[in-house]
Parts: sequence; structure tokens; C-alpha cells
Amino acid sequence: MRSRANVAVRARAISRLLAAAACLLLLDTPAAAAQTVPVRIIAINDFHGHLESADHAIAVPDPANPATTVQLRSGGAAFLATRINQLKAEQPRNVVVSAGDLVGASPFTSGLFHDEPTIEVMNAIGLEVSALGNHEFDRGVAHLLRLANGGCHAQPTPNRQTCAGVDRQFSGARFLFLAANVLYRENEQPIVPPTWIKSIDGVRIGFIGAVTRATPGIVVPSGVAGVHFVAEAKAVNQSAKELKAQGVQAIVAVIHEGGDAEGGYDDCRNPRGAIFDIARELDASIDIVLSAHTHRGYNCIVDGRVILQAASYGRLVSVVDVEIDRASGEIVRGRTRARNVPVPNGVRTSHRLRAAYPPLAPDPKVEAIVEHYQELAAPLAQRPVGRIAADFDRRTSAGGDSALGRLIADAHLAATRAKGAQLAFTNPGGLRANLRASAGDSVVTYADAFASQPFGNTLVTLTLTGAQLKQMLEQQWSATKPERARFLQPSHGFSYAWRANGSHGERIVADSMRLDGRAIELDRTYRVTVNNFLADGGDGFRVLREGIERIGGPVDVDALTEYLREASAVRPLAPDRAPRIRRR
Repeated sequence: MRSRANVAVRARAISRLLAAAACLLLLDTPAAAAQTVPVRIIAINDFHGHLESADHAIAVPDPANPATTVQLRSGGAAFLATRINQLKAEQPRNVVVSAGDLVGASPFTSGLFHDEPTIEVMNAIGLEVSALGNHEFDRGVAHLLRLANGGCHAQPTPNRQTCAGVDRQFSGARFLFLAANVLYRENEQPIVPPTWIKSIDGVRIGFIGAVTRATPGIVVPSGVAGVHFVAEAKAVNQSAKELKAQGVQAIVAVIHEGGDAEGGYDDCRNPRGAIFDIARELDASIDIVLSAHTHRGYNCIVDGRVILQAASYGRLVSVVDVEIDRASGEIVRGRTRARNVPVPNGVRTSHRLRAAYPPLAPDPKVEAIVEHYQELAAPLAQRPVGRIAADFDRRTSAGGDSALGRLIADAHLAATRAKGAQLAFTNPGGLRANLRASAGDSVVTYADAFASQPFGNTLVTLTLTGAQLKQMLEQQWSATKPERARFLQPSHGFSYAWRANGSHGERIVADSMRLDGRAIELDRTYRVTVNNFLADGGDGFRVLREGIERIGGPVDVDALTEYLREASAVRPLAPDRAPRIRRR
């Protein structure tokens, strides 16, 4: 017979074994995982007011042959909303972020209403924070702050409307704009908050915004005259230091600057470009970099840090799943998982692609917002403005000009002949889409023209000497990046040649500059039409600030539509295929 003592000892041993087993089980249960908090970061970039599905697509692996790609129709605000809602439902601890350029160079349905519809849609989607992009500055700091804070557009603009929502008001963004590197000149204070902190289930994650320092050279200079842009890494690092001083250890940089990489939208081979240079200068405490600006899709890990971008126009969404340690507050980098996911809309998509990439259903709330503005815009959008015999595209000749550039420069010249204009130039960055006839019988609508010229710049006719004209053409190349020339598109009657091996400031063949067959004389004056962006020195064309005897003209898109109407009155207008710029 066993003694009672032995039974007691055995019972205590069994109890300890059970307790140990329970502890082991506990380590493999959610209780142990509770030492970290899972958080999902959902990000977009470069939406540019693309509310409608349009013709946007993204190259995806072909389900029949994954080594190749096919184009999958993706995007549209209502489909983007559904994708974001799905991602939020999968992980309730989330934050929705934009890396800038929500607006600017927007299609008709947003641009007609000063991009107020895009802000309204982003409110409905649940966007929480957005870095500023360069295009947020297209109409200046005051306009940007109005989009943030609300209120109707104060100055009437031809063919544009404001406060056209269902309630006839515009309440502004319910999300926060961020930029650590944009400061008022008068007091060195940021124009919007540099950082934002979100608390989730007892942990905190900080976001720092920044925009490309190149912004002053690619927007109307007068619109940003009262602010200055400091180096991105310097500003972000200072903000990271301030976040850490507040006890925030999980830090995400949201920078409107980009790069490129090979291997598809969710891969990263040979990463290169400005954002990767910036990332090398960032403080080690910054865990993730959400990038933008170059409209590329990539998913990189560089020096242990995630760097990714989701193309543009809502075609992709970036997803970063992180775990934040409750004790230290830091992101456990080894457990970070990042990916880019498409936003398939099912438009003109084959059954084979639908099976592999199931189309999303449109979100009814966002769809209703977009339809409201579509209905308001329809009478003007569908108005015929002319006929064309073929597409006017942006594909450049060996010299640097394009059929669309020639057309628009010709239109600007025709609109200002009465003001004495002899020649006109337009900047390639203002040509946002090929001009196509969306209606039957080769008919171009106002919306078609608007898509090519969406900025709403006004024309300016000014006087330059022949020497200044040559200097303007030399400024198409920057001293630091001569390989990235910005070729101004010239009007009919003007031509010139440039040397590919010429030194800086000496690329234009001076005696090749001709106007209506006659050589340009360096000491003679000429009346030149450009848009107000160029006239103010935009894109680095500083010599245009010296132009005198300035006279304002019509809005660029109105000049284009009037030219199309007159030039196609008898027969559809055919593209001029003859280059006006020659490379030697």
C-alpha cells in the first residue's frame, strides 16, 4: 500500500508538470503574441484626382505564364475604397496614409471643381494623413491650405466650379497634411504639421511627411514665394529626433520623392533614384519609407528598411504589416511584411484574368460622390470642340518635340496673334495625356482637351531679345542633370538644331534658329507666348522672368479648344508629323 506522503508527492509533481505544460501552451497562444501589437499601414500615392476608372492598367503576372505580364485594368476611386475597406477589415488595427499628389494635373471630373471632389472622396475612404506632394502646390500655398481647411474658391475661374457638393459647401480635408521640410520664410515655421502620432491598442506609431526639395522648380514660382523647401533627409531626421523625445520609437517616413526598380510592382531589382539616396541619409530609427513621385511600383528592403511605392492613380495599394513591441515601442523589423496589391475594376477584363484577379465591387458611398460630380460636369465634358484625323500623342521626335506639343504651341500662338505674338512655346510637363477623340466621327470633346491641358494656366505674351531666346533654349538642360532635358515645344514657323555633345550653355546651334525661314537675330526683339508657369521662371527657365511688355491671354485649354474648332471646321485636323527641333 502506498503511503499518503508518496501520494502527495506524486500529486505535487503532476501538478507542476501540468502547470509547465500550461505555460508552454500559453507561449503559443495569443496571450504571448500580446507582447506585440500588429498594425497594418495602408498607403497610396500620386492619386492625382483620378476618380474614374478610365483606361488605367497595371502589368501583372500572366496566370497562363507567370514569367510574362499582362495588363490588368485597375483603379477608380470606388474600387480603391473597396480594396482599402477589405484591407482594414482583415486587420482592424490600421492606418490609411497617402504619400502625396492626391490632387493636381487631375482629370476633368475633379479638376473642373478645383479638386474638391477628390478631397471629399478621400474623406469618405477614411484617409487619415497625407504627405504634401509637389502638385499640392500647383496653385500656390493659399489654395493648398483651402483644400485642407475648407471654404469655397474665392476667385471665379472660367469653366470651373466650387462648392458643388450635395450640400453646396466644401468643408475641407478631414485628414491631416504633413510636411517637415516646407517652412515659411518669415518665421521658419512649417506650413503644415511635420509629424502625426497614432495610438493603437496601447502603442504609438509616428509619421513624418516631406516633399521633394525640387518643388519650387516644377510649380509656379510665385505660388511658393513665401516658403522654402529644405533637404528632405535633414528635415525628416530632425522630426524623428523630436518623435523619439516624445517616446515614439515606431517611425514611418512618408516622402513625396521616388525612384525606380526592376522586376515588377512587387519586386525590387537594381533600386535607384532620389528616394534611395535620401534613405541612405535617414536616421536608423526610421523603420519604413513610403515613397511617391515617380509613379513606379516597387517593394524594396534596403539596409533592413522597407521602401515601397504603389505606382499611381489608385492602381495599386501598398500594405505594410508590422508588429510593435509593447515594452520598447519599437517595430520588430524581422516580422515586417510589405506588399503592393492591385485594384482590379473588371473593366474590359477577360474571364481568364477575372479568375486570377477577381474584380472588386465599387463602394456605393464613394461611387455616389463620383457620380454626383460626373452629372454636374457632363454638359461641359461632352461638348464637342473639334475633330481630329488621328491621335495627337506625346511621343517625341529625335529632337525632342511631339505632335501634341506642336498642336498646343500652335493653339497658343493663334490665341495671342492679336497681342503681337510671333512664336509660342509650351512646356512638356503641361502635356498630361494624348489628345484622343472619345466621341464618334473623330469628335474631340471638352473633356478630351482638358485631359491634355488640365492645369488651367493662363497665357502670357512677352518680349525677348534673340539672345534671350537662345538662352531660354539653353536652359532646357540643367548643369547638374543634362541628361534630363526639358524640351519646350515650339509653334509652327520656328525651328532650330542642338548638339548632343555640346557643353553646358553651348548646345544650341545659333545660326539654326529660324522664324518663318529667317534667321533669329540676337539683338532683335520678338514677341513670345508662354503660359504663366513658364513666364514666372518655372521648370528652370529663369530668363523668362526678364521678359518685358507682358500681356495676359486666355486660359490654355480654352485656347486649345478654340483652335481645334476653327482648324477642323472643314475637315478633321491631322497631326503635324514634321519635327521642328533637330538633333545634331
